[in-house]
Amino acid sequence: MSTLSASAVSPRRKPSLSEIYEKYGLFVILIGLCVLFTCLNPNFFSLYNLQNIFKQSSINGLIAFGMTFVILLGCIDLSVGSVLALVGYLTGVMLVNFQLPIAIALPVALALGIILGLINGLLVARVKLQPFIATLITMTVYRGLTLIISDGMPVRNIGDMSSMIAWINRGSIGILPVSMIVFLVVLVILMVLLTKTVFGRQLYATGGNEEAARLSTVPTDKIKILGYMLCGLLSAMAAILYIARYNSIYPNAGVGMELDAIAAVVIGGTSMTGGRGRITGTFIGVLIIGVLNNGLNLLGISSFYQEVIKGLVILFAVVIDIKKK
Repeated sequence: MSTLSASAVSPRRKPSLSEIYEKYGLFVILIGLCVLFTCLNPNFFSLYNLQNIFKQSSINGLIAFGMTFVILLGCIDLSVGSVLALVGYLTGVMLVNFQLPIAIALPVALALGIILGLINGLLVARVKLQPFIATLITMTVYRGLTLIISDGMPVRNIGDMSSMIAWINRGSIGILPVSMIVFLVVLVILMVLLTKTVFGRQLYATGGNEEAARLSTVPTDKIKILGYMLCGLLSAMAAILYIARYNSIYPNAGVGMELDAIAAVVIGGTSMTGGRGRITGTFIGVLIIGVLNNGLNLLGISSFYQEVIKGLVILFAVVIDIKKK
């Protein structure tokens, strides 16, 4: 009885700094950035500017979601920006040059993204190339194919050829742009996929300990291929949102997007070694990157300094991740 009484009144262990950060840190950082930029420039909190942040974040966010699945596997995908450029450019050509209906162009674009992701997955899972090397190769090849097909020339006025593309850019439900609604719907689907399906459990197992997962009859190679295919699909979806937002596509579209995607995933708490992380963390990480980019632009801060600031934010997130282990 005395033992029970003693345990009942014993003080609870105070949560560590890393535990507090894991639970509330991302929200505090996001809200803190919003308050800071609003104080420095009241235009930051205008409806027009918030919608701009949502639109840009939806493009980067879809790519970051795909990157999350790959990083959860303990891998990396450097080709996502090149996939966006190639899929986006070919979609523009289908709509403007060949004047195909969106009902044909859209499925073709998504299928192409899956195929490009499949190639990455096969190089990693079957050919056994290191993910960094495999996707570095495909990043270069996909970008080269875009340059060859385009001859360095852009496709313009894409929205003029498709009412659906124009609607994705200009339409909204309440204050949320259509692109952000697409982003949120995909978020919910991926949350279910990761937490409620066999695929999600096997993906975490493969990233956490591939050898143990294989011995437990998890088809690790198949899971890796599926992870890369999903990443390719989400990059293709991002390409559709990209051409809708900018009404055009250049061969150099998507350059550097893989870095923002990796940054959002790491800030969101997903471990670069695989097996640990949440898609909701990536969602907040995407918004943090979006707010940071937008706020620094509003303040007129040079892009050179912006890269330094983003790098320091990523460093902070990585240090916190190391402290968790």
